[in-house]
Amino acid sequence: MARVAKVSASTVSRYFNHPELLKSSTRKRIDTAVRKTGYIRNRAAQTIHGIRSGTIGVLVPTLDHAIFAEVVQAFSDEVAKQGFTILLASHGYDPQREYAILRKMLEHRVDGIVLTGLDHDEAVFQLIDSQTIPSVLMWNFADTARYPCIGTDNQLAGRLIAEHVLSLGHRDIACMLPPVAGNDRASDRHTAIMKTLAAAGVSVRTEWKLTTVYSVAASKRDTMALLQSKARPTALICGNDVLATGAIYGATAAGLSVPDDMSITGIGDFKGSADIEPPLTTVRIPARRIGREAGNALSSAIIHPGSVSVGMHCKPTLITRASSRALNNA
Repeated sequence: MARVAKVSASTVSRYFNHPELLKSSTRKRIDTAVRKTGYIRNRAAQTIHGIRSGTIGVLVPTLDHAIFAEVVQAFSDEVAKQGFTILLASHGYDPQREYAILRKMLEHRVDGIVLTGLDHDEAVFQLIDSQTIPSVLMWNFADTARYPCIGTDNQLAGRLIAEHVLSLGHRDIACMLPPVAGNDRASDRHTAIMKTLAAAGVSVRTEWKLTTVYSVAASKRDTMALLQSKARPTALICGNDVLATGAIYGATAAGLSVPDDMSITGIGDFKGSADIEPPLTTVRIPARRIGREAGNALSSAIIHPGSVSVGMHCKPTLITRASSRALNNA
């Protein structure tokens, strides 16, 4: 390989492991030689450097939502700079399926593991511990996390959006939140929203507490049903932007104007949240930053065995747009 590319063996090694260290012309020459010869490097030889396969296993709950696509893309881009490729799988919020997928990834001798969220079956943690490979918990942050975690405080995100709605003078507030089973992100937001409202003396009516799956169609349907009753909330807090988008569609289909007749808010600040009509008030979860920081931390831990990985809190931020307004302006 080195002979065909007319470079040294160490330069070929750098091409695969640290391409950013080579000149563009050198990378092109080696790439041409690789394609011409069909060269496949021997990963087994890399184990002496702590790199077993050049792959990192990434487990996410679902690939249906843009927010996870953003964080995974940012993570993938970051680890690629160090020559790693990701093995990506979704477990559908099923703890047993997560365990089974993790086993398969470890059988492929991945060099590191990324899990989404902080809460997982003990069997999952024990399996990772038994392999002694670097691992990162991505998306959530807590000081008490079992492994280094890089993410946001979802309780803070829930509190921020609830405080915003309260600050606008709303007291007749409905909540549309996703199921919390197997989803610590949703659970934390749910707890914080309800706690913040209760502390302000707001009691959410039973019929205004909606549990809706992650679906624009489902949230549109549930919002239309909510608005058919005589008692109508002046604000609807949604647990994420997917639900909030469907809620805006539902309110519009019911003949209401957002925010004139009802304020609607989300959490996430997904791609497109600023472009719907009206633009969505939400709490930004910095997905790309989380992905980049997690990718940098895990690749560094793999390349430099024994280095200490630390957690990082990527704080959520309230983003005020046109889907919410003060009650006294109605």
